[in-house]
Amino acid sequence: MDDDDALAARSRLEAVAHRLLGSPDEAGEAVDEALRETERLPTAGGRPLDALARICLQRLRARETHRTAPWDPWDPWDTPAERPGPGTTPAGPPDPALLAALDRLTPPERLAFVLHDLFDAPYEEIAPVLDRTPAAARQLAARARHRVRGTEEMPEPDPARQRETVAAFLAAARDGDSEALLALLDPDVALRADPTAVRTGTRTAHGAAAVALALAGRVREARPALVDGAAGLVLTREGRPETVFAFTVLEGRITSVDALADEGHLSRLMVRPLTENSSTAP
Repeated sequence: MDDDDALAARSRLEAVAHRLLGSPDEAGEAVDEALRETERLPTAGGRPLDALARICLQRLRARETHRTAPWDPWDPWDTPAERPGPGTTPAGPPDPALLAALDRLTPPERLAFVLHDLFDAPYEEIAPVLDRTPAAARQLAARARHRVRGTEEMPEPDPARQRETVAAFLAAARDGDSEALLALLDPDVALRADPTAVRTGTRTAHGAAAVALALAGRVREARPALVDGAAGLVLTREGRPETVFAFTVLEGRITSVDALADEGHLSRLMVRPLTENSSTAP
């Protein structure tokens, strides 16, 4: 590879890392680490992009673990500045509004969206980095696309199975069955909470053990509900939703939970409480 090709390859890696990590300095560090890794292990057959994706995912997971600030799922992002078409590569620094939108995603969502939607990587190459199937990587990118752009419906490939998973989580929480709770949670699951939910006792958390600990006690008195048509749980006061827990389920495991209690957030949701028996009905 000549100098021009090497420079172009590094520029592309830095563009990927900047969108994944949000900081040009941290992006440069991640690219240096990825290049050192591929040079050190040339016989492993890995590509610098694969190494970079793994490194960035580790950094995003560490960042998510220490997230404490409340979160606004509808923080507006209405600039079309960086919405490339298929086969294109974003050039230059990312739009600040894009980075703000990406910060609302879980680490796997962010990785799947950036690599596929912004850099045209196929799901078959993204899946091994996430340790998921290509179908799950596709669903993560669709979930991220909905959060960032709001242009597509949320992926609900199996609503009945989703409701069954959430119902099983509620039953395990009520029974104090920590083993069952952990089995239902994706290892990379994230619990996000808006400011009112935080103020009323919901802690943000990342990882199966932390989310199980933070959420189990909060949902014991909750009822099954459909939240914008998807499986969820709701705590009510005087017959009105007080806190809504919206679940994302992929391949039978819960990958994220959004705790919403702000009046403005609740007013945007369609919440339909279900009876305990109907929560698992198809």
